[in-house]
Amino acid sequence: MILSYTEENYLKSIYHLGNNSSHEQTSTNSIAEFLLIKPATVTSMLKKLKVKHLISYERYGKVSLTKKGNEIALQIIRKHRLWEVFLVDKLNFKWDEVHEVAEQLEHIQSEKLINKLDAFLEFPTHDPHGDPIPDTKGKVVSISKTTLAEATVGSTYKVVAVKDSSSEFLNYLMQLHITLSTSIKVIRKIEFDHSMQIQVNKKEINVSEKFASNILIG
Repeated sequence: MILSYTEENYLKSIYHLGNNSSHEQTSTNSIAEFLLIKPATVTSMLKKLKVKHLISYERYGKVSLTKKGNEIALQIIRKHRLWEVFLVDKLNFKWDEVHEVAEQLEHIQSEKLINKLDAFLEFPTHDPHGDPIPDTKGKVVSISKTTLAEATVGSTYKVVAVKDSSSEFLNYLMQLHITLSTSIKVIRKIEFDHSMQIQVNKKEINVSEKFASNILIG
């Protein structure tokens, strides 16, 4: 099935939003907020995707991917994350530079190219941000979803992924010398605003609750 770039972006967005909820569903308004567009525009596209049997959708109701829609979404995500690995490992892009480029490359339709890219990269399991890469059958290896905000005072953890892959957040992490596998020790939690005092590379720093909620640890 040949889909437009916009249709593919919708399927990927619905997957991400549903995957971050407990019911694997999302709403028209959530999709609109995620894509920064008007709900009426979303409604129009959802009707098209429903006709193609890629989503389950009722007006004013919840939206979820069908089996076929889910398969397509996972293949788009697979391509996106493989390209991110290629850009970082082979072209020396920084991890805060690859998302927008991979957004363009993920729409390439050649399955042969993507499989050869996977082999060329020696079958990576995670992208530069710690997100798992779906395999050729769409299987995803789950990763720890424990956030730094949930960590225990006095314990030391390693960064395994980031929830926020925006260039602003990733650049901030680079300034703090935090990357994947960086060790972080929790020194203190501030009850007033839920900020934290942590130790990174033998240096103690204070971070906000928002920051801690976007760091996944293991």
